[in-house]
Amino acid sequence: MSNNVQGQLKYPGTEKVDHVDEYFGSQVSDPFRWLEGDVRTESKVADWVAAQNKVSFGYIETLPFRKEIEERLTKLWNYEKYSAPFRRGDRYYFQKNDGLQNQFVLYMQDSLTGDAKVLIDPNKWSEDGTTALGGLAFSDDGKHLAYGVQESGSDWRTWKVMEIESGKLLDDELKWIKFGGATWKKDSSGFFYNRYDEPKSKEGEFTSLNKNQKVYFHKLGTPQSEDVLIHADDDNPDWGFTPEVSEDGKYLVLTVWVGTDDRYRVMYKDLEARDSPFVTLIDGFENEYSFMGNEGSVFYFKSDLDAPKKCVLTIDVAGGGEKKTIIAEADEAMQSAGIVGDMIICEYLKDAKSQVKLFDLAGKFVREVKFPGIGSAGGFGGRRNHTETFYSFSSFNRPPSTYRYDLATGESTQIRQAKVDFNPEDYQVKQVFYKSKDGTRVPMFIAHKKGIELDGANPTLLYGYGGFNISLTPGFSVSRLQWMEMGGVYAVPNLRGGGEYGKDWHKAGTKLQKQNVFDDFIAAAEYLIENKYTSSGNLAIQGRSNGGLLVGACMTQRPELYGAALPGVGVMDMLRFQQFTAGRFWVDDYGSSTASAAEFEALRAYSPYHNLTDGTAYPATMVTTADTDDRVVPGHSFKFAARLQEAHVGENPVIIRIETAAGHGAGKPTSKVIEEVADEWAFLAKHLKMKPQLPN
Repeated sequence: MSNNVQGQLKYPGTEKVDHVDEYFGSQVSDPFRWLEGDVRTESKVADWVAAQNKVSFGYIETLPFRKEIEERLTKLWNYEKYSAPFRRGDRYYFQKNDGLQNQFVLYMQDSLTGDAKVLIDPNKWSEDGTTALGGLAFSDDGKHLAYGVQESGSDWRTWKVMEIESGKLLDDELKWIKFGGATWKKDSSGFFYNRYDEPKSKEGEFTSLNKNQKVYFHKLGTPQSEDVLIHADDDNPDWGFTPEVSEDGKYLVLTVWVGTDDRYRVMYKDLEARDSPFVTLIDGFENEYSFMGNEGSVFYFKSDLDAPKKCVLTIDVAGGGEKKTIIAEADEAMQSAGIVGDMIICEYLKDAKSQVKLFDLAGKFVREVKFPGIGSAGGFGGRRNHTETFYSFSSFNRPPSTYRYDLATGESTQIRQAKVDFNPEDYQVKQVFYKSKDGTRVPMFIAHKKGIELDGANPTLLYGYGGFNISLTPGFSVSRLQWMEMGGVYAVPNLRGGGEYGKDWHKAGTKLQKQNVFDDFIAAAEYLIENKYTSSGNLAIQGRSNGGLLVGACMTQRPELYGAALPGVGVMDMLRFQQFTAGRFWVDDYGSSTASAAEFEALRAYSPYHNLTDGTAYPATMVTTADTDDRVVPGHSFKFAARLQEAHVGENPVIIRIETAAGHGAGKPTSKVIEEVADEWAFLAKHLKMKPQLPN
């Protein structure tokens, strides 16, 4: 049993077991293996969680400014939030949160200026706000809506069907859907969807590997037991299948995926020919082929075929399958591409800032969308028969605005602008470039109040991710705004492993090169210190999920470099992540401890759980996770926290905050988000010796 006393904190004793695994001849101890157990079914783990939370929340309650921070954060958060609208059938839809509602509400209106009517209000589904809307699929005739229901943050969804005009909920109910949605047949008689088999046990529901995904057709008005199996592949249980019906209704396109990399097989089926088989169009997981739409037998794809920064190509399925690039790779990395009206809309990142270009269906450049400064744009969806599209634009110091974009004229018209209780002119955002350990040039956004002194004493929060081809762009966040309002500097580097500069940038931060990501993050911290933004004692690091791994790895490699650390829902045991739920998909980015000796050695070298060293003074740390996280199972954070408390020396607290009835983050109610952020900011304020500037 371990029972450390650090300063005024006495951590719960955590039992150790004599468990050793062998990897390629190496013996690896795992003394906290039992903490991988499911908190719902193993009372021993539940007791440990309760004991840790008693210490953690007891400590949080003593933090200065905690109450004031939550009150100010609540006031800032209380503004109307809108999604960009979209059109389906003859109606417009958008999601809105009045301010402090736990979940966004889905509204519909007959015109952009017409009265808005509530269609779905998830806030009525549960008293504590932990049941969320988890996906939408409208029938082609605009009469029915299939939608997902997500409980307690789990990745599992239950799908239901509503008659839109009356708001009546039909008897249709589909279960065991994860990593998928619905796509309707053209005649609106039903929809295709992907699902897994029902787990064999309650514990398996939240921890077992997700394998053998299948595609079914659900006929409207029938029970799920009568759904028709459309495709399965028992010989390849790791493969997943995403179905999509082409807008003209002629084809069912099946994208086959095996991990998190954008490497797909593609099959299609002629829905107008009775009992037609699936035809393999793309064989082998070698490149990205993201289906955008079709013009007759010509299929459009976003691809990285001979184009690491992505291109748009066509394949005529009736003409021999020849690939033709119509929009060539650009200097900027293409993030997404879609067909709206008779336009191809391509979203790029230019040094991690949004850039959107329009092309005709032959790939000829038409125009670029103009934005009001450095920021992030999102939206640009629609159908082939639309003459308009919609998007949102925001930045670190610019609340979201939504716009209607006229595809014929290129004119953007602002529809709404968020009204937040602050003055954007009081803040500034800039982009800098710094060199990583190996000389690689890395961009970083830095945002803060105007007029700060570069005296090395500013409390600074360095936030990162660096993985899975995901790009971090300068968008608006109430919590980040409050951090800056309190007097803090906020910095976001665009680390390798992300998608900011295309495929090569992503690959440079994966598998045997994953250490590049940590080197980039450490170099960002050193840049902020060298340029007098902050000092080690005033610097905190934060990341979630893969970013939680980032924080865990960097605080074990350079514990003296930071004053505080906030690793959230992190992947902390890099030798066993592939054993749980979606973990097996991540081997594309991480490699696997059982695949080769080289990958095992690379993972072992940075795995946060395995690299905590006895007798080391670690920065003040608050690990965060949730008991129903079935994406990154909480056992990762449980084991890391137990080992951290055992290894750490000094008065800095090293605690774990475990949220209940919550998951990886999606669908998390506003009330829980505000509470967690207030806890984090109060924790940082205490340990960065911050005197928060809090308006009355």
